[in-house]
Amino acid sequence: MSISQEQIDFALELFDEIGSLTTRKMMGGLCIYHGGTIFAILHSDGTIWLKGQGAFADELTQAGWPRWSYQRDGGKETFMPYWRLPDDLLDDATAACAWANRALAALS
Repeated sequence: MSISQEQIDFALELFDEIGSLTTRKMMGGLCIYHGGTIFAILHSDGTIWLKGQGAFADELTQAGWPRWSYQRDGGKETFMPYWRLPDDLLDDATAACAWANRALAALS
């Protein structure tokens, strides 16, 4: 399943306040970059995931944001450094951008 142009447009509009976004399609999803740094992923199901690192990653976990994981061959669960943007932030671009800027700060 691949992402639609409507999903891409929504994600880019959500993070528009950050400015200068670039994207790259990968594995059925879309990586979202600012200044060459990937800070979010749009999955084919329409969910948006912010990248976390260090204390910011800990904060996302403590806030209860679901972390992206998948099952490897043999059943081992593998975690990726991305947390799902809560649904209420999908309706609040200012708040979503504030979190995205925090992700970018943690990644720099």
